[in-house]
Amino acid sequence: MREYILKSDDFLVSQTDEKGKILFANDDFCKIAGYTIEELVGKQHNIVRHPDMPKAAFKDLWSTVKQNKIWTGYVKNATKDGGFYWVFATVYPMKDPVTKETRYLSCRRKPSKEEILQAEELYKTLQ
Repeated sequence: MREYILKSDDFLVSQTDEKGKILFANDDFCKIAGYTIEELVGKQHNIVRHPDMPKAAFKDLWSTVKQNKIWTGYVKNATKDGGFYWVFATVYPMKDPVTKETRYLSCRRKPSKEEILQAEELYKTLQ
């Protein structure tokens, strides 16, 4: 598997509904994940989930944001072509001002090599 290493100015943004369905994805997210916007919108965000990611990490993410709290963490994502990339993610719960429905905004940046190594070690201990 080929690793895509984010550039320091890459900034991936996506928005999902309460069930994780993608409502928006910016150009950086589309480019790095290898999908067009049309391929992402309407799909579950786990379209980019890498099998190395422990379920416990996403359980913690959803538990946190469902309490209307901000979640941060390191995520290994899969690309459309079978590669992968690491991000430091911050997920913000928010209410849509028009529909009053809960939405989740995820902003992701490049993590350092040290942060990735620490996340890999931690994730080996989780299920």
